[in-house]
Amino acid sequence: MLALALVAAVLLAAAITAQDTQAGLDVTAPADAGPVELVEERAEDVQSAIPRDTDLQLYDRIAERVAAGENYYEVAVEEQRARDFPVRPGLAVRLPTLAHITALVGQGGLIVLAIILGVSTVTAWHFRLRDVQGGPGRLRYLLLLLVIGSVSGLKPQYLALHEVWAGMLIALSIGLYRPERWIWAVLAAALAVFIRELALPFVLLMGAIALMRGKRAEAATWGALVLVFGAALTMHLLAVGAVTSEADPASPGWLSLRGLGGWTANIVLSSPLYLLPPVIAAPLALLPLLGWAGWRSWFGLTGFLLCLGYGVLFMIAGRDNNFYWALIVMPVWFVGLAMVPRALSSLWNSARGH
Repeated sequence: MLALALVAAVLLAAAITAQDTQAGLDVTAPADAGPVELVEERAEDVQSAIPRDTDLQLYDRIAERVAAGENYYEVAVEEQRARDFPVRPGLAVRLPTLAHITALVGQGGLIVLAIILGVSTVTAWHFRLRDVQGGPGRLRYLLLLLVIGSVSGLKPQYLALHEVWAGMLIALSIGLYRPERWIWAVLAAALAVFIRELALPFVLLMGAIALMRGKRAEAATWGALVLVFGAALTMHLLAVGAVTSEADPASPGWLSLRGLGGWTANIVLSSPLYLLPPVIAAPLALLPLLGWAGWRSWFGLTGFLLCLGYGVLFMIAGRDNNFYWALIVMPVWFVGLAMVPRALSSLWNSARGH
C-alpha cells in the first residue's frame, strides 16, 4: 500500500508542478539555449510549414562550409559569433562529428541515414525483446511505443539536431546489446557520445550494470570508451579555445535546479504529450517509469535507470529552452508504458498481501 501511495504522490506532484509548456518559454533567449522556435510551431500548428529556426540554420550553414573544405572550429565559432551566440565555454560549440557527417552525405543523405537508423533500431529491438522476460507477449505494443518515441524527433526538419541522432543511437545500442555479444552495442553508444556528449551518462550506466553483473571485460570496454571520449572532448575544448578569447560572450550557466516541473516539461515538449493540458501531460510523462520499474529483468532495470537518471539531470541542469535535451532519451522513454498495467497489478496484489 505504501508503494501505491508513493506512486500516487509522485504523479500528483507532477500535476501540481506542471509548467505551461505552451507559453512558458522565453523565445528571445540565445539560440545556444536550443531551438526555441520549435515551441511556437507546436503551440500554433504542428502541421504548418514554418522557417527553420535559428539553431537549425546555424548547423546547416556550418555543415555547408565544412563541405566546402573550411575548418570546422573556425567556421563554427565564426557563425555563432555572427548570430551573437555564446562560444564559451567550449561546450557551447557542438562536437564536430555530425557536421562532418552532414558535409559528407548532404541533407538528402541524412534522411537516408535516418531511415536506415530507424529501421535498424526497430529491428534490433524486435529480436532483443523476444529474449527478454515479459517481452514476447507485449512485443507489438513495445515496438509501437518505441516508434512513437522515435518519430518525435526523427523528422527531416529536425535532423540537424545532435540530440536526435544520439538518442536513436542509444536506443540502437540497447537493442543490439546481448550479455555475451555486447561489442556492437558499445560501438553504437560510441557514435552517440561522439555526436553529443549528453550520451555519456548512458555509457557510464552500461559500464556500471556490467560491473553489477560481474562482467569485467565488458565493464572495462565501457570504461575505455569513457577514457577515449574524455581525451577527445579535451581536444575539442582546446580546439575551441584556440579560436576564441576572453572577449567572446560566455553562455549562461546550465545549472538551473528547475525541479520536477523542469523534468516533466522537457518530456512533454519533446513528445506528443504537448497536445494535452499540462496538468494531464505532466503525470503521463512520468508514468513510463512505473512500467520500467515493474519490468523485472536486466532489460527493465536498464530502461528504468536510464530514464530516471536523465530525469534527475533535467531537474538540476538545463534551462527552460533546453527542453530538447529530452530527445536523447525520448526513443526509449514511452516503452515503459506497455508494462504499467503489469506493474500496477503487482503493486495492488502486494498491497492486498497476495
